[in-house]
Amino acid sequence: MNVIVVGCGRVGARVATELAAQEHTVVVIDPRRTAFTRLPPTFTGKAVTGSGTEMDVLRAAGAETADMLMALTEGDNRNALAAQLGKHEFNIPRVIAKINDPIRAETYRTLGIETICRTVILADALVMSASSGAEATHGMTQAPTAEPRRDHGPAAPAGA
Repeated sequence: MNVIVVGCGRVGARVATELAAQEHTVVVIDPRRTAFTRLPPTFTGKAVTGSGTEMDVLRAAGAETADMLMALTEGDNRNALAAQLGKHEFNIPRVIAKINDPIRAETYRTLGIETICRTVILADALVMSASSGAEATHGMTQAPTAEPRRDHGPAAPAGA
């Protein structure tokens, strides 16, 4: 599968790395060349410096032959624009946009764009964890790996 990942922040770099490790063809776009340092030396994909909201940059990343585009920057507007360009200008079959605002996420779904809204995911995981425990979240909430300390250090001297 040919995948374009727009945004090489923590999420974009991890997704790109995992997909490349699964032997997908991955191209990562980010306007900051230094962002690509988040990719491991073993990354087999391609890095394109530029904005994923520009047609020429998307074209250079191979948008004409992409099977999927994931817009994973920190900005809802940038992600929505990159996703719309991928879906409606380049006819990329699957487009996923990370949208933090649940109302916007629903709006973009009506435009044919898959959305992932970490606000909803986080809230759902917290509610499930509160009511059923971390294990019930299937890894969305991480259970502690050690017991908390029960002692609080030496007792205060008498009369202090």
